[in-house]
Amino acid sequence: MNQVLSQQEIDSLLNALNSGEINPEDIKEDEEKNKVRAYDFRRPIKLSKEYINTLYMIFENFSKMAGNTVSNMIHTNVNIKIGAIEQVSYDEFIHSIPNPTLLGLFHTRQLKGTQIIEVNPHFCTQVIDLILGGSDSSYNKVARKKDTFTDIELGVLEEVLLEIFKAFEASWSDILDLDTELDDLQTNPQLLQNMSPNEPIVLTSFILELMGNKSFMNICIPYMSFEDITDKLSIKNWFDFDKDSAGDKKEILSENIKTLEVDLEVDLGRSILTIDDFLHLDMGDIIKLDKRIDDPLKMSVEGRVHFLVKPGKVENKLAVEVLQYIEEDVD
Repeated sequence: MNQVLSQQEIDSLLNALNSGEINPEDIKEDEEKNKVRAYDFRRPIKLSKEYINTLYMIFENFSKMAGNTVSNMIHTNVNIKIGAIEQVSYDEFIHSIPNPTLLGLFHTRQLKGTQIIEVNPHFCTQVIDLILGGSDSSYNKVARKKDTFTDIELGVLEEVLLEIFKAFEASWSDILDLDTELDDLQTNPQLLQNMSPNEPIVLTSFILELMGNKSFMNICIPYMSFEDITDKLSIKNWFDFDKDSAGDKKEILSENIKTLEVDLEVDLGRSILTIDDFLHLDMGDIIKLDKRIDDPLKMSVEGRVHFLVKPGKVENKLAVEVLQYIEEDVD
């Protein structure tokens, strides 16, 4: 029931607001806390905020890689940014996209169910024009309104989707090694019956920008695809995995480092010669160095002195014997 205030109560409230005794922001916060939120039991929220944040990081990487991939295909810069990640019903998704549009039905062996990628027809038209030799301004000059795509155009778009799937697999590589396969291409969303209308899905929306024109792309993944991998979506498990596997990685790195080849140099000594003496050097001549024969020599590893050594021979081959390890350069 709403309470009716008297004039005296209204004046007291206004005076309290003017004097600062009551903060309007506090009142607003209290109203937000007490606000009733609608909850649709037909579309329960399945994934927690932590898992959604992990998906956001995955698809943010996907958007960058997919943008680079498509840019290389059409030789024009394509900017792809993640818009939002929502948990909605399949029916809501189907009724939110245009008809016709490009729908790629695909699956991965590691995830349950069928996933869908939807690309706005305006973006598809631009890509087709550019791949088939159109100019950057052709799309702006001619507004193409079509009921569907031809078989040739679908073939071109299929190649684009296959390249986008490579970016999709790469973006998931830190969690799962995915093998993605394209099952079918459709243009009418109303004919799709691969999920029930109330099936909960995770809908990821992307903003596509090409030659100053903006459009959208959506990836629809049913909740059942995440049922077996929710533990891998936890950021805590990521860090725990890295901590547990750090020792194994260190051993692998150590073994690989041991097989690397490095340059070793032994400094026998130095001497100063005139150009005339150098020009008259002949086989058998002796050059006097600045070291005694019993002084240790310096051995460098990749240009830095690390050992004191003694020269000698092993099986009639010149060799050195390591006498001492040096942690810093020796003058």
